[in-house]
Formats: sequence, structure tokens, C-alpha cells
Amino acid sequence: MTRKKIENQYKEKINLLIKFNKNYYEYSDPIVDDGEYDKLKNEILALEKKYTFLKSENSPSKLVGFKPSKNFKKVFHRVPMLSLSNAFTEEDLINFEKKILNFLDKKNDYKIEFSAEPKIDGISASLIFKNRKFVTGLSRGDGTQGEDITENLKTIKDIPHVIKANDFPDEIDIRGEVFIQNSDFKNLKNKFANPRNAASGSLRQKDPDETKKIPLKFIAYTFGYEKNLSVNTQSKFLEKLNNWGFKTNHLNKVITGVKNLLINYETIEKKRGDLDFDIDGIVYKVNQFELQKRLGNVANAPRWAIAHKFSANSAISKIENIEIQIGRTGALTPVAKIKPINIGGVVVSNATLHNEEEILRKDIRIGDTVIIERAGDVIPHVVSVEKNKRKSGSKKFIFPKKCPCGFETIKEFNKVTKKFDAVRRCPDRGFDCDKMAKERLKHFVSKEALNIEGFGKKIVENFWDLKIIRLPQDIFNLNYDKIENLDGWGKLSASNLKYSIDLRKKISFEKFIYALGIRHIGLENAKLISKSLKSIKNFLSLSKKGNLNELLNIDGIGETQINSIKNFFSNKTNLNVLNELAKLLSVKDALILKKDGILSDKTFMLTGKLDGMSRAEAKSLIEQNSGSIISNISKKLDYLIIGEKPTKRKIDAAKELNIKILDQNEWLKMLNKTS
Repeated sequence: MTRKKIENQYKEKINLLIKFNKNYYEYSDPIVDDGEYDKLKNEILALEKKYTFLKSENSPSKLVGFKPSKNFKKVFHRVPMLSLSNAFTEEDLINFEKKILNFLDKKNDYKIEFSAEPKIDGISASLIFKNRKFVTGLSRGDGTQGEDITENLKTIKDIPHVIKANDFPDEIDIRGEVFIQNSDFKNLKNKFANPRNAASGSLRQKDPDETKKIPLKFIAYTFGYEKNLSVNTQSKFLEKLNNWGFKTNHLNKVITGVKNLLINYETIEKKRGDLDFDIDGIVYKVNQFELQKRLGNVANAPRWAIAHKFSANSAISKIENIEIQIGRTGALTPVAKIKPINIGGVVVSNATLHNEEEILRKDIRIGDTVIIERAGDVIPHVVSVEKNKRKSGSKKFIFPKKCPCGFETIKEFNKVTKKFDAVRRCPDRGFDCDKMAKERLKHFVSKEALNIEGFGKKIVENFWDLKIIRLPQDIFNLNYDKIENLDGWGKLSASNLKYSIDLRKKISFEKFIYALGIRHIGLENAKLISKSLKSIKNFLSLSKKGNLNELLNIDGIGETQINSIKNFFSNKTNLNVLNELAKLLSVKDALILKKDGILSDKTFMLTGKLDGMSRAEAKSLIEQNSGSIISNISKKLDYLIIGEKPTKRKIDAAKELNIKILDQNEWLKMLNKTS
């Protein structure tokens, strides 16, 4: 790789870090989880270590936090508020201790005491006390100067305004974390994404009376500037904080040896689900202040402290209930309703249990303490049960044998595996099963199907509960006078909905087939069928024949798909839906794609949101011009088209394989359709 390419790659990562920091610190609205943020930081630091010519004022090796907001007065910290280096593995901790011993010129058998303190996921603040009075409160800001948020901090009951103890220093900056307990956050979750966002947003209120309404807490853990502090160790300082009227973490401990640090780490990680506040790791500090002073700092972090981060992908919680959800194809999916827990910056309250066999295999029960995992966009799921924490008298979960619609559920026999499927399902009764009908309506209006703007899942739920819709054709026969008088609606919003629905009365044949929600007929199969049958007229004719053998001639359509279509046609309600929609909609005949179009023999993949164009529309444009869409990044991919907020992993993988990356305008130029 040339120097220029290395510098460009480094610059891209720095710019991305700036964006992440701005959203996290200034807007209190993180756009990535902690795991991805830490990964980016480590990638930048690794590049700087490998290529010494790489330098930036915005490097994580120099910056702490983000520049203070313009909404508040800026004040310099008397002692900078540094960030911490991170440890993720046992090897990281061994190296951390080894570096300390080498710096202090101590032998390997020298025992270093560490103060191990759970790291609360909140907002750092520095409280300046003079003559035992709280005079100024600052946010971390960029570590050098912070925002003056004194009046907001004074609303927090955990922060004493006057210290009565005689041994309190003449001057000191008490530092700690502002946070919101999970039990208090339940009443705020409609306003904020997670407890940390709620704490940050509340501290940035211009009106302290508004901040006062939020149940903020404060835990103290260190100091910055001090004058006449007579304490020799971190553990003794924490004791002093308690005596002075500050709250400290009850899980703080003094520990010697990496093995013991790891035991404590595992113990506390298992307790995370029982705590009423979010923690994302444990901070280890050399306990002796004398040794801290000798060790000093490196760049923007102390040599004597490190943060041992928990996995960004998993956490421990408790199952409060198990509910059964019915999908549009009749599959019964058990979902664990768990005590809300923060996993990688996202508050998780539901976790899939997959199927009946999974519950039996892992012996999952209501009331169990479980490990929940969430990685990337994967739905949170239960990894395992902490059976040693199970209460006596706990009963096994009995999976229902009947669908809520009253029909006996079944497990289908798979001719290929010669086994019964793991998934239990309601027989495919289509719109005759209320649970399936509601999910089919959600599918019908979804982006890949009719893509009715402003008609999402929540509106389907609302209209269903109000008995406004039951079948797809009801969507095109809505009473808008009635809708505009509903809570949260009005004349304008009802009119906008009507406009969106009328706009989708013209639909392609393939989208029409897909929107019906026939089991085993996804968008690709719908395209194959539409190309073969060419028009809705032929599709309706096929529904009356009962003989679908002509579909066997379609490459890609097999016995499974044909049986599924046959089953759909055998249901009277389905046939009624099909015929009514055919009258209400203008279904365009299948488009005969060019074989020698502009994008012939080229493969494409999309990531991120496109400007003024849906993902489905973009795919259609590519296919109309003889291009192909593929779903995985590999050497077979020619172009990756990126929109707003693309997936970083896909971009990195494309760069690794030297795949051409296009923005929306570059791609449209290929089609001679520049906007």
C-alpha cells in the first residue's frame, strides 16, 4: 500500500471518529455501539504505531471527549480530565501490570495493589469545592476545558452543597459520574434511547428547573486538583468520600494479582443484570498515590489506570415472562420479556428464544437469570441460563399446542432431512388466523412490498385494534373522515395517508405477488414467477385451474414453492383477497429486462439510505439495465453503492477486496440519470 493510500485510510478513520464523538458527546445520541467505537479507536492507534508519519490533532491518542458545547460557558479544568486506556483480555491486563513494573523498576514478584471500581455508563462531571462549599460544576468537555453546568448539577440530591467534615481539603475537584437508575429510566424511555442519553440530555438543559424533574444520581470516584488532601491511597480516599457525604460504588474492591482481577471481573459481570444502573467494565487504578505520581501520564491517559471493558455484545438479565408471537407464515416464536439491560449502548427488553426445541434444550424458564447476546444487527437471543441462580419451585415452560386462533399447531415433516421441523406453526390458514392476518398486513405495506409511506407497523397495529382493517383490500377502502378524528391524527395527516395509499395503487406484477405474503415466495421467487406468467390476468387464471405444473418449468421454482402457492389458492379468503386487489390495483405487466443494458454483466450491492429513492427502486433500476444484485461482499462483486450512514463493515470488506465504491451520484452517472 502506498503512503498516499495509508494517509487516506487514516484520514477516513479520523473523520469517522470525529463524527462518532460529535454524536456521543455533543448530541447525546451515539450512532454506533461501544464495541464498534473501541474497534475504530484501536485501528487508528494501530496505524499510528505502524506508520510514524501519521499524525492528527483529532487522534484518540491526543483527544479526550469532544469540544464543549456553545450553549454553556467554557471553563478550564485545573487538572485535565484524562481518558483511560482499554483492556479486553487477560493478556492486556498482564501487559498493563508488566509495563507498570518495568517503569517502576520492580521485579515480577512485586505485588501491586489495585483499586477495582465498576465503570458506570454515565456522564463524567467535576465538582469544584472551595472552603467546603460546592462553587462550580463542569462537564468533561474535551478534557482540557468543560462546560459550566453548575446550576444543573446543583439539582442532584447526591451532590452535597456544603461539607461539614473538618478533614475536608481547603480546595478540591471531586470527580464522578452522573447517571440514571434503570428503574427510573422506565418512565423516560419514550423520550430517550437509553439511560446514558437521558443523563446527558438532562445535564445539557438550559433550564435547571427542567433538569430537576429528572431523577439524576451521582457517584464519586476520584479527584483532580487538591489542596491539603491528607490521604495516601485510592481506597482510603473512597472511604473519605463516604464520610464527607458522597455516594461511592458498593462494589469497589482492593485486589492484588491479575488472576484475582479476572475472578472479580467475572463475578461482577454476572451481577450486571441485578444492578439498577448500567456498567460497561471495571476500572483498575494503582492504589498507592505515591506510585501514581511516579507513573504519571502518557499522552491523554494515566499509566496507572486502565478500563477492563465488558463484552459489548452480551449482558446478564432476568426473564420476566415468555410470550408466543405468531408470524405471517404461522410460525410460533417464543420471545423472552427480560429485565431491560444495556448491551452496547442499546436498551434490550426482548430476546428471541427461537423455537420450542431451543427452550427444551437450554431448559429456559420464566424467572431464570440468563446471558443475552446481541451482535451487530442480529436479534438479541438467550445464550445460556445461570442455573445456579434458579429459585426452587421453578417450573418448566410448557409450549402451547394451540394457536391463539384456536387451531392445533403442527410440526411439518421435512422430506430432505427426514425429520420434523423445529418450528411449531399454525396451519397456513392465511387471513383466517387473526395473528397471521395482522402480520401479513404488516408485510403487505412493507418497503419491499407496497412500500406505503407513513403506513408502518404501528399504524397497522393501531388500525387493527380499532377494527379499521382486517384484509389488504381494506387499506384501499379506508374511511378518512373517521381516521382524521382519531387520537394523534388530523385532517392533514389523514390526507397525507390517502395520498400515499393512492400513489401505490400502481404496482409491478412481481411486487404484487410478493405482497400477498405467500409462504416460500420471497422477492426473488416472485420475480421468476412474474417473468414467466407475464401478467396478473394469467396469475388469476392459474388460481382457477388448480393445476400448477406449468410453474415447474421455471428455473428456481420447485415443489416446495408450488405446493405453497397451491395451498394459498385453496383458501377461499385468500382467493377473495386476490380478486378484490386485482379490481382495486393497477398491476403492471412484467417488465422484459434488457439483456444488453448499460450495466450488463455487472454486479452491485447497496448499503446506507439513498437520497429520494427506496432500496427497492434502486434494485429495480439496476435490474432493468441488465445489472445483478448480490447480497454478500465477495470477489464476484463489481460495485458497492453507498448512501447515507452506510455499514462500515461492508465498506472495509469492499476496500480489502479492491471493489469499486460508488456514491449515489456516481452510480446514477453510469445510468445517465444524474439528478
